[in-house]
Amino acid sequence: MIARILIWNLFDSKTTLEELREHLPSLPEGDVWIANEGQDRFGVISFGEELPDLGDVPHLLGDEPAVAEEFDVE
Repeated sequence: MIARILIWNLFDSKTTLEELREHLPSLPEGDVWIANEGQDRFGVISFGEELPDLGDVPHLLGDEPAVAEEFDVE
């Protein structure tokens, strides 16, 4: 199994965390949206062979994730 972590810096984005929350699509069971309001960071942790559909989130953020990593889950 693969774990993927994507993290965006909100201070560089075109939107706020509150605006993002209004547009978050549902994720498959086990996948989660994550946020660190103090650091203005937002992301997703996903498990499985493919990244789920992130809906409008990448467009709303206007940039590629600052962190995009894959890990083997043992």
